[in-house]
Amino acid sequence: MNEYRVHRVTSLEIPQLAPYRTLRRTAQHLQEGIFVAEGGKVVTRLLDSHWRVVSMLMTDEWFTTILFLVGAERLHGVDVFLAGKPLLESIVGFRLHQGIMAVGKLPAERSLHELLAPIPQPYVIVALDGLVHAENVGVVVRNCAAFGVDAILVSSTSASPYLRRAVRNSMGGVFRVPVLHVEHLPLTLDELKHHYAFSIIVADAHAERTLESADVSGNVCVVFGNEDKGVSEDVQPTATQRIRIPMHNAMDSLNVASASAVMLYEIRRRIPLRT
Repeated sequence: MNEYRVHRVTSLEIPQLAPYRTLRRTAQHLQEGIFVAEGGKVVTRLLDSHWRVVSMLMTDEWFTTILFLVGAERLHGVDVFLAGKPLLESIVGFRLHQGIMAVGKLPAERSLHELLAPIPQPYVIVALDGLVHAENVGVVVRNCAAFGVDAILVSSTSASPYLRRAVRNSMGGVFRVPVLHVEHLPLTLDELKHHYAFSIIVADAHAERTLESADVSGNVCVVFGNEDKGVSEDVQPTATQRIRIPMHNAMDSLNVASASAVMLYEIRRRIPLRT
């Protein structure tokens, strides 16, 4: 007996497939507590995680591959919708979703204490302050996963890592790093500083201090700001260190996604991953 339910479809105009049909309802998806994963690598990394999968939409070829990679047990309770390639090509972004997509259930939000309590110190976390482009958020999340960041704080002024483009650009990294959305980032950073002995490192292209001189001797939270304006005026006073990446050839800054990779590599080089 199958652990999943297979539905063969010839039209996308059925209610269960509504999340797949458009890129424009991502805010509604968040309100519903769901997200869309698209593309082979992202979907298989979702299936490799403990996150709940609600449904999948894919070609027969992908279905055969998925069963081989993860087995039927992982698809327990999942509605599997199979469609021909021409139908899936009608969904915007076929080159990116590659004929395989999934709808997952967002994990329950945790408090700061619940997030940090099970993790041994020293902590390395990242805060996003006003990043508005989902693509940038996704790449920053991917970098956080790659460099072993323990958690990501997302301000109310930032795009969510659970938006469709962010999930895609994270290449599944969003399933590996806990995310906490916070209403008032300055208060949360102050709590980190005073109750958890964090150093708050603000990435600032105009800072006097350079990355190699940063103090990363304890718990560290690195704050990355808006693509144009940088870290906000409300968050700046929480900084214990303002750090810039040295530049050459009259360049004053990097794209925030690139800057996050450079800074996290250097920090992780000096704070080795726990074994």
